[in-house]
Amino acid sequence: MSYAVFMGVSGSGKTTIARGAAAQLGWELLEGDAFHPPANVEKMSHGIPLTDDDRWPWLRAIAAEVDRLRAEGKSAAVACSALKRAYRDLLLGGHPDGILVYLQGSPELIGRRMAARKGHFMPPKLLESQFATLEPPGYDEQPVVVSIAPAPEVIIDEVVRRLRQRMHAEPAA
Repeated sequence: MSYAVFMGVSGSGKTTIARGAAAQLGWELLEGDAFHPPANVEKMSHGIPLTDDDRWPWLRAIAAEVDRLRAEGKSAAVACSALKRAYRDLLLGGHPDGILVYLQGSPELIGRRMAARKGHFMPPKLLESQFATLEPPGYDEQPVVVSIAPAPEVIIDEVVRRLRQRMHAEPAA
C-alpha cells in the first residue's frame, strides 16, 4: 500500500499524470478539485484567489479520504495543488507510505497550457497567484520532481518508474 500526492500549480497536469499513474499502478484516483466546496469553485471561477481559510477544509477532506483508503488497504494517486509545505504536511501526514510528486514547469509553459484548455473553473489569470503561493518542496520532503515539458505519456512512464523504485527501495538500516 502506498499513495502519492501529485502537486503543482493549476495547469501543471496533475489530473492527467495522476490518472495515468493510477491506471498503471492499479491505484485509486483522488481528484482534489472534486473535494472543493461550491464556494471555493465560485471564487476561483470569478478570478478570486483562495485564502488559507478557504483551503483548509478542502485539504482536510482530501486527507480524510486518503486516511479512509489507507485504512482499507488501498493505494491512491492524489491530484492536489498542495502549494505550501503546511498543506503537504497535512496530506502526507508523516505516513511513511506517502510520496510527493512535484510536477514542475515554467509560468510561460503552464500559462500556454491553461489558455488552451476549455471548461475548467480556474482561469489563467489566477496562475500568477498560484506561483506566488507556491513553496517548492524541499529536499527533506524527498519529492519525486518531474518536468512537465515532455508529452504526458513520457511523464507518466517516468513517474511510475520512479514511484516503483521508491516503493521497492530497501528500508534504511
